[in-house]
Amino acid sequence: MDRQRISSGTEWEREVGYSRAVRTGNTVHVSGTTATEDDSVVGEGDPYRQTTRAIENIADALDEAGADLDDVVRTRLYVVDIDDWDEIGRAHREAFSTARPAATMVQVERLIDPAMLVEIEAEARVED
Repeated sequence: MDRQRISSGTEWEREVGYSRAVRTGNTVHVSGTTATEDDSVVGEGDPYRQTTRAIENIADALDEAGADLDDVVRTRLYVVDIDDWDEIGRAHREAFSTARPAATMVQVERLIDPAMLVEIEAEARVED
């Protein structure tokens, strides 16, 4: 099986042993992605901004794998406060209004950095 690994170059990938995304055949799996830029959290305290930044990071990984947001068929959103669902949902809707993927949003106790409010996984299917 051919496997294309996409790396964002963060220290976490080496330490934990994962890739930002993996493409096998016509499927792209994007790991849990947060609102980071240059190893800093973007939009601290702002669930909408963090969601949009996480989706921008997902879009970058998808692009490297030959896909885009319109190819996404599944998202999973892990949030630290489910009461932020409307702002997180608005950002998700704006990014995926065409694709309208199957989606799950669940509250978790915490993410790896206390400043992080949302983490998103995505799966995309592309034409061969």
